[in-house]
Amino acid sequence: VEMGAKLLCLFLASALVAYYIYTPMPEDLEEPWKLMLVTAGFRAVGHLAEVADRLGLMHYMEVLMLITTAEYVAPTSDENVTVTDTEFSNVAVRLYVPRRAPDGLRRAVIYFHGGGWCVGHAGMKSYDHLTRWTSNMLNAVVVSVNYRLAPKHHFPIQFEDVYSVTKFFLQSSVLSQYGVDPERVCVAGDSAGGNLAAAVVQQLLDDSEVKTKLKAQALLYPALQTLDLNLPSYQQNKDKPILSRPLMVKFWSEYFTSDSSLTEAMAANKHVPVESSHLFQFVNWSNLLPEELKKDYVYTGPTYGSSELAQKYPGFLDTRAAPLLASDAQLRGLPHTYILTCEHDVLRDDGVMYARRLQAAGVPITHDHAKDAFHGALMFVSSPTDLAVGHRLMNRYMEWLNENL
Repeated sequence: VEMGAKLLCLFLASALVAYYIYTPMPEDLEEPWKLMLVTAGFRAVGHLAEVADRLGLMHYMEVLMLITTAEYVAPTSDENVTVTDTEFSNVAVRLYVPRRAPDGLRRAVIYFHGGGWCVGHAGMKSYDHLTRWTSNMLNAVVVSVNYRLAPKHHFPIQFEDVYSVTKFFLQSSVLSQYGVDPERVCVAGDSAGGNLAAAVVQQLLDDSEVKTKLKAQALLYPALQTLDLNLPSYQQNKDKPILSRPLMVKFWSEYFTSDSSLTEAMAANKHVPVESSHLFQFVNWSNLLPEELKKDYVYTGPTYGSSELAQKYPGFLDTRAAPLLASDAQLRGLPHTYILTCEHDVLRDDGVMYARRLQAAGVPITHDHAKDAFHGALMFVSSPTDLAVGHRLMNRYMEWLNENL
């Protein structure tokens, strides 16, 4: 009997684990089992975060930060690149300087990591791998910024941190200190970091104090707008790997406040007041998405929310938080742009609409749409979560930088 009970327990435990790990995956994603294991890990941390948050033990984002902490690597130089943690303009940065002698002045990339403005770190294994590789492959100086995070710090702190680092680095005295060509500097970032990069580049156009013009911007599956969280990509991918719609709503609302009334309003897509209705033209997907991405979704006009939320937390209507809300005139002078979007990503349509709008504004743009990829794919290039799609996308991004910077 005891043996039977043990077997039954083992069977139930296996069934539970299998149920937990097995997630239906889109047919065109390669290595589905690897991705399922990764997703199960993320889901487990998400559930733990929810429980800890409800019991008042720890803030949801603090639990998610455990992934960042577990992934952290100290700044370690190798035979190709010297790596140091330092500060630019009182903001922590991780600096990568190639060791091989340049043939003239070097290129430079200022990089902002993703993580929903709440988690992530330049020293995470995946980011360290990406920025180190960029420095080595392009013989470029790379500045990876550790901006301050929510829930401790809300908008505009994150933006101000990355902006002041960018401004500091673009001073001619600093560029010459690192042997950087002032005509070959790029700003780049993924996800929330792509959001910050797009916002920084827009803001620099209006900043008379900055004499150095950026050569390029690279936005990897960026979050670009807060107005409509029911775009086709939000609906189609609401439960897809890594970044679900509820998690993205949490990230967006936490960027501005820890007040749960904003989270609830955003979840219902009823957070924009009627007096901001003129902004919807910039995110109207019925005009800005190609037919194949509209699928069978039908555009419905916005449902407006209370003015009170927007008065309390005006950040979510600010172009520094939602770069897609910039007018056409504000987009005209932007530098050469690379946008990567992934089919199975809630943020897909943000990037597609921005690409469309930049193109219409005459900005030279390369829009790379990966039909077999999901949000965060570039982060899965270091073992044990080594995914082929991550390498492929990283190579495409690196090729573009090499040709255009």
